[in-house]
Amino acid sequence: MMRKILVMSMLLVISASSTVLAIGPGKKIEFKGSPEGTVIFDGTTHKNAGLTCKDCHNPVMFPEMKKGTVKITMEDLYAGKYCGRCHDGKKAFQILANCARCHHKEGMAR
Repeated sequence: MMRKILVMSMLLVISASSTVLAIGPGKKIEFKGSPEGTVIFDGTTHKNAGLTCKDCHNPVMFPEMKKGTVKITMEDLYAGKYCGRCHDGKKAFQILANCARCHHKEGMAR
């Protein structure tokens, strides 16, 4: 019985520590390379919207994203993939016509 409790405790610690490695509240990540400007993902904004990392990151896509092998295009987003899954104008602001909410040109206020 004690062994089961120890194993469960260890699993809980491991799963909680993996969340720390994500772009969580208080952290931002920048995706450079778009001619429209750097895309900024704000962990606090998404947490405040009630999301968790698992809402977007799944076991198939997340390892590929971390490797940098996923190229996210605006066409994919408009088709409801990746961020476009929520940013459809119903659940969250619509991507189309809201470029500056994600893309930030150099020298502009964030």
